[in-house]
Amino acid sequence: MNQSMFIVWRESVEALLVIGILQAWVSQQNQGNCLARYLWAGVVLGLMLSGLLAVLILFAGEAMSGSASEWFQAALALVASLLIVQMVGWMHRHGRTLKHDLRQHADSHLSQQGGLGLLLLAMLAISREGSETVVFLYGAGAQLRGPQLGLFAVGGVSGLVLAALTVALLHSSRRFISWQRFFAISEALLLLLGAALLVSGTERIGGQLLALDLPEIVYSGVGEALWDSSAWLSDSRGLGGLLAGFTGYRATPSGMTLLVWVGYWLAVGGWLRQRAMGKVPCAA
Repeated sequence: MNQSMFIVWRESVEALLVIGILQAWVSQQNQGNCLARYLWAGVVLGLMLSGLLAVLILFAGEAMSGSASEWFQAALALVASLLIVQMVGWMHRHGRTLKHDLRQHADSHLSQQGGLGLLLLAMLAISREGSETVVFLYGAGAQLRGPQLGLFAVGGVSGLVLAALTVALLHSSRRFISWQRFFAISEALLLLLGAALLVSGTERIGGQLLALDLPEIVYSGVGEALWDSSAWLSDSRGLGGLLAGFTGYRATPSGMTLLVWVGYWLAVGGWLRQRAMGKVPCAA
């Protein structure tokens, strides 16, 4: 539930920000009412494209069974983790100029293609956010069933409500939190979630490797736990469960899981250090 709520909240805030920028731009143009119809038509089409992607992913997942399904879900979890890191890099590169860039693109599309250009711009922007949300949610919730899946869905709906409240708060007052601080905090949480999705995908791959005829050292690295800390911090409930969902914490990690988790943070830490020193603009 916490994962789905955060994913939908973060992506919806970004989508609402894009819509708000384009709506403000439209209100300053001649024939604003006409352009607004193109804008909202683009938003609807973008949501429809995201919905189509969700249907295709769900259909593919249902059509597969056994090992193929496990590999597919593992691949989606790994793709979701990669997309999260890419998205954080993209926001670092474009976040400060997002408003200016969107207005510039809108001017260009309007001059070249008229209202259809604005429709296309809105459709692409919203479908991008929606597609990321679909992949993230599938990667995080593919293994859930029954009541857990219901809670996951409730979390997604709650994320939509929180996104609307967040945007309203950020627009009405910056005394509590600015857009810059909001994105900084949410990006940190996204990187934590990226680690959790990477661990989830790695464990699914590990489960499939255990079923293959491989050298004994592989089974030791994939299947044997290095330690067991569940007695003082279980990864299935309470604080440990929250850490498992948001950071990839495991009470009984295998060697492969630990190696992947450490490698992820070394890579992300190196990128953050380079960005702080001003050597690279982004990691995207």
